[in-house]
Amino acid sequence: MDWDKLRIFHAVADIGSLTHAGDILHLSQSAVSRQIRALEESLNVTLFHRHARGLILTEQGELLYDATSHMSKRLETAEARIRDSEDGVFGELRVTTTTGFGTLWLAPRIGNLYRQYPDLQIDLILEERVLDLPMREADVAIRMKEPSQADLVRRRLMNVNMRLYATPEYLREHGEPKTFAELKDHRIVSQSLNARQVNESVSWLRELMEMDHPSQLTLNNYFGVLQAVLHHVGIGVLPDYVIDEVPEIVRVLPEDESKVIPVFLAFPEELRHSKRVQAFRDFVLDEIRKNKRHTAASSEVI
Repeated sequence: MDWDKLRIFHAVADIGSLTHAGDILHLSQSAVSRQIRALEESLNVTLFHRHARGLILTEQGELLYDATSHMSKRLETAEARIRDSEDGVFGELRVTTTTGFGTLWLAPRIGNLYRQYPDLQIDLILEERVLDLPMREADVAIRMKEPSQADLVRRRLMNVNMRLYATPEYLREHGEPKTFAELKDHRIVSQSLNARQVNESVSWLRELMEMDHPSQLTLNNYFGVLQAVLHHVGIGVLPDYVIDEVPEIVRVLPEDESKVIPVFLAFPEELRHSKRVQAFRDFVLDEIRKNKRHTAASSEVI
């Protein structure tokens, strides 16, 4: 098949419009239409259903779009590796992690990376969904459990424990619990038990959440939990790294905490020699070493 026709087809399928695809490709609408018709004739199939609201892929069109999407990802990877063979660290790096870790730990420190590499363009994708690294939905991931996908380089960065925190104002008004059992007299602010990143802390959190509390507040990420705690809503269940950035909260029940939650950095094997990925990895490890609370891992695994 003709590469130019496939490139034009992919753009039209992506956007759903001949005109808008032409704008991106710097081609006229009629030229795009001719190329699509020629591709359909060469394959002897109809690739699009045409209607007033735009174009919809047929079943055969879906199959071809899936193939061109894989081709596009591989070309992006090749481009990244070619660019990374040059001197210097620059260009786009897509990093994904959870909303909580991204807002509470990574974003406050990212300026240190830019001071070293001012020409980097970081796209920080914060969401609870696990993005597909081999399909290049992101270049690098920081995750609260070991990735299970094949063909990933994985490195354990540090260990995190969930702990209990509150503001001094809240404790003055409501009293400070001295035992785990006394938590039942307080409003607990936490993630729900079915949240994606609860992971290894779930048994400890379940015991806490199943107490007969007069009131509870659950949210879907730790940033929301922290905001509620800072506004004296209750005692919050938060990762221990928050205290580094938010010294105005204090730990409650210092002897109680969750099991260890491992934090992993992962990226596709094909980016092992990427200068941008190496720079980001080294930056994260350096930030962890600065913090005596956590210990950086010493090796990476495939």
